[in-house]
Amino acid sequence: MITVVIIGFGNVGSHLYRVFEATPDIEILQVYARSIPMEIIDAKKVTTNIKDIVDHADVYIAAVPDDTINAVTSQLDFTNKLVVHTSGSASLKSGSDTNRRGVFYPLQTFSKNKEINFKEIPICVEAENEEDLSLLINIGRHISEKVHVINSIERAKIHVAAVFVNNFVNELYHISEDILKEQQLDFSLLTPLIKETAQKIEQLTPALAQTGPAKRGDKKTMLRHQGLLTQQQQEVYHLLTKSIQKRNISQDE
Repeated sequence: MITVVIIGFGNVGSHLYRVFEATPDIEILQVYARSIPMEIIDAKKVTTNIKDIVDHADVYIAAVPDDTINAVTSQLDFTNKLVVHTSGSASLKSGSDTNRRGVFYPLQTFSKNKEINFKEIPICVEAENEEDLSLLINIGRHISEKVHVINSIERAKIHVAAVFVNNFVNELYHISEDILKEQQLDFSLLTPLIKETAQKIEQLTPALAQTGPAKRGDKKTMLRHQGLLTQQQQEVYHLLTKSIQKRNISQDE
């Protein structure tokens, strides 16, 4: 039985709690949160005082904002335990050096009330020594079919790439929704297109999946499009069009 303490109960911490609770070989000894979460039935497992965190777990998972990792882990009242964070961009050494450091990064976007299938989520792990790394790999394999040993530099690159495919794409959804709202049209009109685009890259590379007026060099259509947009929307449209065109020119050379 692997014993775990979860430090923080935001989007990531709450999802880890649910998946670990449903995993027979993992026992959650304690959860640290600012207040007692309603979904934790056994309130005795929760502490709102970081100084009361137990000192005998196999691993402590700090699911806290990047800029608080060191401050939070520095308050722990024990030493030489495995304390890992869940950040995509923070380095392995972001935590306090009074304990052994590691990373347990689930590569996914989390919303607190949206269920997630952890089996499909890549878990990126890193640790300062081989024994701790083996433990993190073991924990990862209990909940996911995709566990990867990734160093801090690689993870930072993965995280910025993830921002492009997740946060930036979602902002483009938001822009698209604004454009449709101007004509009282529903964003759901685009849902089948969004799904097909996402499914397509499971079989094709992004380069092969690219279509549209920028890829075709259809200047008349692009000019008509820009005439329908606000100044800010035009700037985004122009930047992405230029990126697509430049990429296709370089591929044709």
